[in-house]
Amino acid sequence: MDNLAGILDGPRARGAFTLRTVMDGEWAIRIETESPLTLLAGIEGEAWVVSAAGPPVRIGPGDIAVTRGPDHYTVAGTPSTTPDVIVYPGQRCCDTDGNSVEAKMTHGVRTWGNNPNGKTEFLVGAYEQLSDISDRLLRALPPVLTLAKSEWNSPLIALLAAEVVKDDPGQAAVLDRLLDLLLTAVLRSWFARQDAHQPDWWRSQGDPVIERALRCMHDDPAHPWTMETLAKSAGASRASLARRFQDLVGEPPMTFLKNWRLALAADLLCQPGETVGTVAEKIGYASPYAFSTAFKRVRGISPKDHRSQAAR
Repeated sequence: MDNLAGILDGPRARGAFTLRTVMDGEWAIRIETESPLTLLAGIEGEAWVVSAAGPPVRIGPGDIAVTRGPDHYTVAGTPSTTPDVIVYPGQRCCDTDGNSVEAKMTHGVRTWGNNPNGKTEFLVGAYEQLSDISDRLLRALPPVLTLAKSEWNSPLIALLAAEVVKDDPGQAAVLDRLLDLLLTAVLRSWFARQDAHQPDWWRSQGDPVIERALRCMHDDPAHPWTMETLAKSAGASRASLARRFQDLVGEPPMTFLKNWRLALAADLLCQPGETVGTVAEKIGYASPYAFSTAFKRVRGISPKDHRSQAAR
């Protein structure tokens, strides 16, 4: 697995919030859900993403915007429109007086808006839990990124649009996987276009020593890696590997390994049949206790609590 594949391997939607939004007239929605990552894809008309991170961003048909939580922002028909609907954590929708507008604005299967025949239509796909997105990916992204239709060519938006309004058996799983595919394709295209603004870890793809070290950790996280064995596998001295890794990836190799293992663990804990013990073994911890201690220290909750939260 190369460096980019390791970064993009993180998204694992589980019951993600996926919605077709239809709007008309003057409208603006304040988004305060604080979802770790949200994707907005234009279908018809235009919408604007307005945030404190920079100038308003237009989304037209085929365009994509990706927002990073927990920042709040507004999606509107024009950048100057004042929001009259606020969406809170848990996708709770209210007007500015706190009254629920969910029933009034729901129009069938995963369709929501102020007019079921509105001229503006866009898709929303929100990852609701931090465990669904790798910390390393989130750190690499700006608060809002965009990709214009002219910058990429993919059938995934049309496919997601066709599937989001279906209510077939297993549909939630279909939408989760499509959302993962769409997000991965968008991010791959976006990172490739960053030129001088590419993050340090992207530039490390040209460093064969760093690439070999990352591949070792990605492909075999359970191996008892040390700086010595990692440097030997990467074809460098310990000092050279430490210096180059810190400069290009932004953290020491063993810190990266710890965070990578725990990110994998967060994903594995949500899989059927896995236990704290089996996950500890798969990511290279000597005992379930050592794994649980490390997981809680970094993530703030125990592995069991993490699994319970993900299952809700």
